[in-house]
Amino acid sequence: MREFSLPALYEVPADGNLTDLIRRNAAQHPDVPVLARKRDGVWQDVTARQFLAEVRAAAKGLIASGVEPGDRVALMSRTRYEWTLLDFAIWSAGAITVPVYETSSAEQVEWILGDSGAVACVVETTVHEELVESVRERLPRLKHLWRIDAGAVETLGSSGSDVSDAEVEERSTVADADTPATIVYTSGTTGRPKGCVLTHRSFFAECGNVVARLTPLFRTGESSVLLFLPLAHVLGRLVEVACVMAPIKLGHVSDVKNLTDELASFKPTLVLSVPRVFEKVYNSARAQAGSGGKEKIFDKAADTAIEYSKALDTPGGPGFPLRLRHKVFDRLVYGKLRNVLGGRATHAISGGAPLGERLGHFYRGIGFTVLEGYGLTESCAATAFNPWDRTKIGTVGQPLPGSVVRIADDGEVLLHGEHLFTGYWNNERATAEALEDGWFHTGDIGTLDEDGYLTITGRKKEIIVTAGGKNVAPAVIEDRIRAHALIAECMVVGDGRPFVGALITLDEEFLPRWAEQHGKSADTPVAELRSDPELLAEVQQAVDDGNAAVSHAEAVKKFRVLPTQFSEESGHLTPSLKLKRNVVLRDFADEIEALYASR
Repeated sequence: MREFSLPALYEVPADGNLTDLIRRNAAQHPDVPVLARKRDGVWQDVTARQFLAEVRAAAKGLIASGVEPGDRVALMSRTRYEWTLLDFAIWSAGAITVPVYETSSAEQVEWILGDSGAVACVVETTVHEELVESVRERLPRLKHLWRIDAGAVETLGSSGSDVSDAEVEERSTVADADTPATIVYTSGTTGRPKGCVLTHRSFFAECGNVVARLTPLFRTGESSVLLFLPLAHVLGRLVEVACVMAPIKLGHVSDVKNLTDELASFKPTLVLSVPRVFEKVYNSARAQAGSGGKEKIFDKAADTAIEYSKALDTPGGPGFPLRLRHKVFDRLVYGKLRNVLGGRATHAISGGAPLGERLGHFYRGIGFTVLEGYGLTESCAATAFNPWDRTKIGTVGQPLPGSVVRIADDGEVLLHGEHLFTGYWNNERATAEALEDGWFHTGDIGTLDEDGYLTITGRKKEIIVTAGGKNVAPAVIEDRIRAHALIAECMVVGDGRPFVGALITLDEEFLPRWAEQHGKSADTPVAELRSDPELLAEVQQAVDDGNAAVSHAEAVKKFRVLPTQFSEESGHLTPSLKLKRNVVLRDFADEIEALYASR
C-alpha cells in the first residue's frame, strides 16, 4: 500500500487555544486531581481549580514583567511540576514557549535563545543560571532570567499581584488555533538545531485524536501518567497536553535513577517511555533471576509469555495447556514485573526507536501491552501509533486520525495533516526543503501493510552502500543487537567498505554484574574486558541475533568493542539519545580502520 489515512476523531476549535483546556477543566472538573507534585516525599494532588489559579498567578507575573503576546519565553529545566505550570502560564500570557534541554551547552543555549529572540528565560538551577549568564551579553533581547530553585514561581506570583483577572483572561484568548504555541529545537544530529514552529492547532489535532483513539486509557478521575521523559522533547509535551486535555492525573519525575521507587509510589495506569527503559527492565529482571539461580525459570516464563502473546493473534487464541502455564508464571514472575512498573498499568506507549517484536510479545504476554508509535518534532510527536485494541507488534501502528501517511517512490515516508509544524523558525530554505505541496518529507524509509500499519526500516541519510553496492539500513540490526543486556550502543559502519561492521559500547550498569558472574572483578576496566574472550563471545551472540533479522549481505561480519561510552556529554548522542553518526565516524576513525585492516 502506498497511502493510508483515517478520519479525524477530534475537531480542532478554530478560535481556541490550549489555555481553553485548563479553564474548561476548572469549570467541569473543579475538584478532580489533574496533576500531582511531590513535597517532602509525599505525592500531593492538585485539582483542576488549583492548577488554573496557579497558572493565572504565574501568568500575571509574566505580564507585569513586560512579556507581550507573541514574545518567546525559554524554559530550561528537568521534568518537574513547575515546567507544566509555567508552560501554561506562558500561553496564558499570550507568549510562545521555547524549551531548552537542561543538559545543553553554553553554545546551544546561546543559539536557541538568540535565534528564537527570547525576551525571558526560566531556568531550574544555579548551574543553569550561570550558564545563561555566561552568554547573556550576546543576547540583547533577553530581559529577564528567573530560577525555579530560587522561587521563580513565587516571584512571578507576587510581582503580578496588581494585574487583574480580566487582563489575564484577555491575554489567554489572544491566540487562536493557528498561533505558534512553541518553538521546539531539534536535537541536531548534524549542524545547528532548527526551531520547529508548532501551533496550538498542532497540539489540538495531535492530542485530541490520540486521546480519542485511546479513550479507555484516558479515564478522567481514574487514569494517571508519571512523566519522566524530558519536557524539552516534543514527546514529553504530547503527554503533558494530552493529560490536561483528557483530563487525567499527571505526575513528574526529575531523576530517572529513582524511577522504580517513583513508579511504585505513584502507581500510574499508563506508562510512556522509550524502548531502552523496557529493555533495561527485562534485562535487570533476567539478571536478578540468574543471580538467584532462577534464570532457567525466568527464560521459560519469558518464552511462555511470548508464545501466549503470539497466540492471541491466531483465530483460536491460546490453547488450554498454554493458558495453564501462563497462569502459573503469572503468579511466579509476571506479577512481580508488573509491580516494577507500578502495579496498575496495563498499557504503555513507546516511541523514539523500535522495541523489537520479541520484547513486544513478551510485554503483552505478561499483561502489559506496549503500544509502539512513531513521530518527529515536526509532526508534534506521534504521527502513527498502535490502537489499544488492535495492536500489530513489530509496526508503529496506523496514522494519527485525520492525517495521511504516504510512501514515496523511493520509500520515504511523507506526512500530511493538521498536526504538522508550520515551518522552521527563521529558516525559509529548510522549510521549503522539508514541506513540498503540504507534504512533510520525514527522511525516514518505511512501508505500509494492507491494513495501513506503518513499519519504519531506516533513515535515508543513514543508508550505507557497501563496496559491493548493497544498500544497508542500519536501524534494524542495530536495534536487535542493542537489545542485549550487555550492549549499550551499536553503530553499524561499512559505507564504501567490503563488508558491514559495527562499533559497540558496553552497558555500564550490567557490565560489573556480568564480570562477577564470570569470575572477574566487578571493577575490571572496560579497556581490559574489551579483549576478553568470554565477553567477545557474549557480544558475538548479540551480533548473531541481530544478523538473524537481515540478509547475509547486510549482516555484521566483524565488530569492535570500544573502551568508552557514547553519551550526550561526549558529544556522540543528542539529548534525545540519537546517535550523531558523523561525530562517531570522525572520533573513532582509527577503530574503524582497525576493523577493516584486520581482515
